[in-house]
Amino acid sequence: MLTRLPITGMRRLLRAREISAVELVDAHLAEIDRNGKKLNAFVRVFSEQAREKARTAAGDGPLSGIPLTVKDCFDIAGFPTLCGSRFRLGHLAASSATAVERLERAGAILLGKTNCPEFLANYETDNHITGRTNNPHNPDRTCGGSSGGEAAAIAGFLSAGGLGSDGGGSIRLPAHFCGICGLKPTPGRIPAAGHVPPIRHPGGLLGVAGPMARTAADLKLLFDVLAGHDDADPFSVPFTPPPPPRHKPRIGLMEQFGSVPVQPAIRDAVRQTATRLAALGYEVTPFEPRDLDRAPNVWSFFFSELSVPFTRDLIQGRESEAHWTGIEFYNKLKDKPEPTGRQVVEQLAERDRIRTSLLAQTRDVPVLLTPTACVTAFPHQSRRFPTEGKEIGLFQATMPLTWVNLVGFPALALPARIDSEGLPAGIQFVGRPWCEEMLFEIALNLESQP
Repeated sequence: MLTRLPITGMRRLLRAREISAVELVDAHLAEIDRNGKKLNAFVRVFSEQAREKARTAAGDGPLSGIPLTVKDCFDIAGFPTLCGSRFRLGHLAASSATAVERLERAGAILLGKTNCPEFLANYETDNHITGRTNNPHNPDRTCGGSSGGEAAAIAGFLSAGGLGSDGGGSIRLPAHFCGICGLKPTPGRIPAAGHVPPIRHPGGLLGVAGPMARTAADLKLLFDVLAGHDDADPFSVPFTPPPPPRHKPRIGLMEQFGSVPVQPAIRDAVRQTATRLAALGYEVTPFEPRDLDRAPNVWSFFFSELSVPFTRDLIQGRESEAHWTGIEFYNKLKDKPEPTGRQVVEQLAERDRIRTSLLAQTRDVPVLLTPTACVTAFPHQSRRFPTEGKEIGLFQATMPLTWVNLVGFPALALPARIDSEGLPAGIQFVGRPWCEEMLFEIALNLESQP
């Protein structure tokens, strides 16, 4: 089936004129009709607009005729950006996000906008407007969040690839749960202008826009289209990637985050990947980072505690209209004193101290192999998870994700194996800032291995 092809395969057939953009779009829209309700991944499907764009598709852009999707936190001109919230009903975007514009200039055909939790504030995808999105591997399991609709649509073959965002694992966790690839780039590497909420200081230290796809090769293709300087992004800088290293980089192996245990399938995924890397000629060496133990708490300060006053102002007097995904973490923190300016400065200094230490530690080990998360896709609304030896909670289960956002390193999530329950178990490669190309080279080498 056409929808099962990778983007690189679709592009090859389109350029050879063996298929048309109309056929490709129609195949995806038919798949959405067949399986869309089961997954509930879409907020809005652009059926007529996509068909019209396909009929007039021309040119040799890198994504010409490729049907993609966009998480419903990026503005698309003429359409609402709801972020899963009733509080944004009536919104209409006057212009498109920079990343959306770049996809369309490259010839991509947008099939629709995909679902997310309210305010992008949860690791599950559900809201009062669209409802719950399900995992393509098991509808009783979550697809993750906040880019859960995007991951489910891509994994379910309703979309060839697309655009998500990641402030605490929001690309990588859904990719891991659904068995696809996702990139959290260095802040500023891919423009985030036109994202809701705005990705700027201080939250932009954590949050980024990034691509999602079924293969590393497809992810690299999307990245090459999306990356580049944008004056509208306060983190963006003109950047030319350095030449590839002459020798394979050393890879540091982190089987878990500190003392937090993982499920057996997760450990197996990491170990099997390490074995494959060694067979490809990479030196894989154990890596135990120093000074990283406080990173998840510092991340939580910026991601959760700082947002409490803003959430309170938004929902005040309308609390009953908020969805549980938007206020689950807010409710745990709402009675704490509002953060002071002094606390913000102290936490920024702590963040910089952790980052500086980690940069020094990774000078000779520029890539780390780690779990994406401690658990595989869990049943909807579960909050305690069995691992090796003990139960852990959601905060612990996501610790392999959140420290990466805090220090502003890039991370590439890849599927690695399927566990005994038929659920994907993935890994991530974490690199030093601005070294996405190094991560892609490793991922592509793995992908090409028989």
